[in-house]
Amino acid sequence: MIGVIELDEARRLAHEKGLDLVEIAADSRPPVVKMMDFGRFKYESSKKERANKARNKVSEMKEVRLGRSMKIDPHDVEIRIAQARRFLIEGHRVQIVQNFRGREMAHRHRGEDRMDDIITALSDLAKVEMSPRLNGRRLTMVMVPERQKIEAWKRKMIAEGKPILPSVPDMIEEMDHDDEDDE
Repeated sequence: MIGVIELDEARRLAHEKGLDLVEIAADSRPPVVKMMDFGRFKYESSKKERANKARNKVSEMKEVRLGRSMKIDPHDVEIRIAQARRFLIEGHRVQIVQNFRGREMAHRHRGEDRMDDIITALSDLAKVEMSPRLNGRRLTMVMVPERQKIEAWKRKMIAEGKPILPSVPDMIEEMDHDDEDDE
């Protein structure tokens, strides 16, 4: 810290040292300036900003639609569950949507039962953030990944020698094997 000096003197000192004279606080009287290598300062600040951006992974909301109506095959529901599972493993929030058409509104309980089945199927990785809610002709719910459960699941996959992020057909095959074990 040099103290209060004339502007011309500060410019001369900065030039002698091969530095830039950067204004820090223009509002104050006298203005506060700092001698620094401005190019290096900009490079380091952009480097810090990139590192912070990489650390702060943004969680997206992914939507999984269970067909255009209640008339969806159980195998197709399994595919949608596998897609939701993959999104949850990646760390995304998942919104599951069931649409009702025509007289299907008279059988809303079937949609709610399906949502309960999905909650059960995904409970090993996620928790329900917004429980199933009917909005017009759409039944929606939001599930969020639970970090501890996902880490445990990844460790289990590594121990079994399986890929951490399996493909949708692999997950469906695994679910089919689980069903056979129950019988």
